[in-house]
Amino acid sequence: MLTQIINGQILTPQGWLKDGSVLVSDGKILEVTNSDLAVIGAKVIDAKGMYIVPGFVAMNVHGGGGHDFKECTEEAFRTAVAAHLKHGATTIFPTLSASPKESICKAVSICEGLMAEKNSTVLGLHVEGPYLNTKMAGSLYDVKDPDKEEYTSILESTGCIKRWDASPELPGAHDFARYLRSKGILAAITHTEAEFGDIKAAYAAGFTHAAQFYNAMPGFHKRREYKYEGTVESVFLMDDMTVEVIADGKHLPSTILRLVYKLKGVERTCLVTDALSYAASDIKPDEDSRIIIEDGVCKLADHSSLAGSIATMDVLVRTMVQKANIPLADAIRMASETPARLMGVADRTGTLQRGKDADIIIMDRNLAVRAVWSLGHLVPDANTLY
Repeated sequence: MLTQIINGQILTPQGWLKDGSVLVSDGKILEVTNSDLAVIGAKVIDAKGMYIVPGFVAMNVHGGGGHDFKECTEEAFRTAVAAHLKHGATTIFPTLSASPKESICKAVSICEGLMAEKNSTVLGLHVEGPYLNTKMAGSLYDVKDPDKEEYTSILESTGCIKRWDASPELPGAHDFARYLRSKGILAAITHTEAEFGDIKAAYAAGFTHAAQFYNAMPGFHKRREYKYEGTVESVFLMDDMTVEVIADGKHLPSTILRLVYKLKGVERTCLVTDALSYAASDIKPDEDSRIIIEDGVCKLADHSSLAGSIATMDVLVRTMVQKANIPLADAIRMASETPARLMGVADRTGTLQRGKDADIIIMDRNLAVRAVWSLGHLVPDANTLY
């Protein structure tokens, strides 16, 4: 069936298009035109003057809807993915936090099954750890140095892992990054104490992305009477190194979000939720849990650290626009186009262009999601318009 979305401001790679339309057929974008004249035989969707933008690409998300991907069950994966889809995440790379090999393999099996399904929004798996600096692990546990036998055996058996994060200063981390690069997998630094020399060497080895930038890594600091650059300043100095920020308005203040945008730019900055199971859910942590929800964010119960967000992708866009004063087009691109490119799926999603998947969102003037199409299918309960 041919669908025509009209009467909205359409975000294209060339900028905003007014009074145009998006034609959708068989799950693909047939055309983005500068005319909103009705096409014969098409089902016409009136966007009512709202924003028509590409679906979001969630590249760092641990769970939602009351389930965590670390549960390693099909129910957990399906529930969490569906919860974020309703908020515009039309492409998702489930994140598995520090886990033993057995759990990684279970997650791989589930992910492969979902990826094989028709119209799947899951395009790969993201693994965080367990190769992490114990001093910087925060709420994560069971961390260790890179184990070559372990990661090679996993990656030789599957192609579904698209990103893997580690602390670059650990013994064997550079070999790990080189191996990931040989497989076309995005290698990211995280939970690290690395300074400039470490970051420069890590980048050369293949660590080209900085996860949850500013969080779980030091900035400018002193040791005795001397001052040293932190991971943050070191990443800024690596011009081609990409970053992601948890733009929930809690993990980073709006001034820092603006600074990252100013220094790294749209094409090297991604917006991520780092969401836990409590996102898009009414479920709260148990009374004896290590994690509490307070001030709209997840924290360790002893208040020593943040532990993750309860944000969805649409929250990130609103934060960047309404609190950090970032242009809407740039905020959308950092939630769609840039992560799609970094995760290797820009050929099929991330922008509204002919031939790409019909992953489309309508947002109102307050930047609330009013409708979501995933591969041309209207997502139930994700809208109030249709």
